[in-house]
Amino acid sequence: MIIVFGSINLDLIFPLPHLPQPGQTVLGPDMRIEPGGKGANQAVAAARDGAEVVFAGCVGRDALAEDALRLLRAGSIDTARILHADRATGCAAICVDPQGRNLIAVASGANLAARHTQVEDALLGPETTVLLQMEVPAAETEALIRRARAAGARVVLNLAPAAPLAADALAMLDLLLANEDEAAFLAAGTGCPATAAALHAALGIGIVITLGEHGVDAATGQGAWRLPAAAIEAIDTTGAGDCFTGVLTAAIDRGQPLELALRRATAAAGLCCTRQGSQGSMPESAETEAALN
Repeated sequence: MIIVFGSINLDLIFPLPHLPQPGQTVLGPDMRIEPGGKGANQAVAAARDGAEVVFAGCVGRDALAEDALRLLRAGSIDTARILHADRATGCAAICVDPQGRNLIAVASGANLAARHTQVEDALLGPETTVLLQMEVPAAETEALIRRARAAGARVVLNLAPAAPLAADALAMLDLLLANEDEAAFLAAGTGCPATAAALHAALGIGIVITLGEHGVDAATGQGAWRLPAAAIEAIDTTGAGDCFTGVLTAAIDRGQPLELALRRATAAAGLCCTRQGSQGSMPESAETEAALN
């Protein structure tokens, strides 16, 4: 079972001819509104890959909340631990260019009201994988890491967006996932190169670095891997990192070796990039199987 403690947003997606520069207005043809948030995206990706998923987080008491929760509630995800806070539902403005590159601004809103106590002790144990990100308060994420480790649960953190994490909580992680910018942020605090092998040696935890079109770099106590990205024509990369994280966590939770889990997550993320949007673009398990074969 995977417990996701994280963010829930409503995404406002703007396809544009090019990404805006500071002070520049760029006109686009239309706009889409979709459920999002790193936590929710990763939960949907894991559930569509066949994992049993429990989600804990917060939305507001506003008109945005129901739209933000639509895909979480549409599937098999246990949403009983989602609370309504007296703040606006989190919202993200996402600009996407014709090459699929994006620029994102997020208003955290109700995500700042999320508390680790929404996940009760009875859920935490050796058969549980806890999946976390950095879009809810860091102190709450750190507290859940400590509780999960004490209960014997596996702990996976996506260091997105990059933010400081208490040293003791960082050392308790089984696996940390980061993109290149987030890996550079982490490396700056350790004085080592921003590679998976160097960060693993410095921190003593499993490290996975996603490299976009250049694939993935990973290192754990069991070995090191450098895998290529899926060969695809990208339409929108917005949800790719969350798709990778959710599917990788689902595969690990099922007991797959990390190399196979990395290959599966890479294939799923490639599929995600061929579709528009974030949460709605997460592939089903059968689609990922077909891409692998």
